[in-house]
Amino acid sequence: QVQLVESGGGLVQPGGSLRLSCAASGTIFRINVMDWYRQAPGGQREFLASITSDGMPNYSDPVRGRFTISRDNAKNTVFLQMSSLKPEDTAVYYCHAYITVVAGTRRAYWGQGTQVTVSS
Repeated sequence: QVQLVESGGGLVQPGGSLRLSCAASGTIFRINVMDWYRQAPGGQREFLASITSDGMPNYSDPVRGRFTISRDNAKNTVFLQMSSLKPEDTAVYYCHAYITVVAGTRRAYWGQGTQVTVSS
């Protein structure tokens, strides 16, 4: 069984910064791409950033230049450093990853989400 657990969300003022973490645990053989998404109230889940196992990042236009994705393969953890936060960044942020378990099955997993609120 595999779990993704996010942490680091909270309330921040406009212009501030937050760092989200997502740790994968369980019977993991290999973690491929790890991603971050978010979903604002009443909105659809939105792709933010991804990072390959060898560290190649990719960003969506709304966050490019403000958010930085990174990962620690030794700790099965992905991070999202968010800066210059805006009220429209308010959402539940989700971690997502393609993971191959020890038994050999590869599938996508989601974390439970962490709330980020940007408000003065």
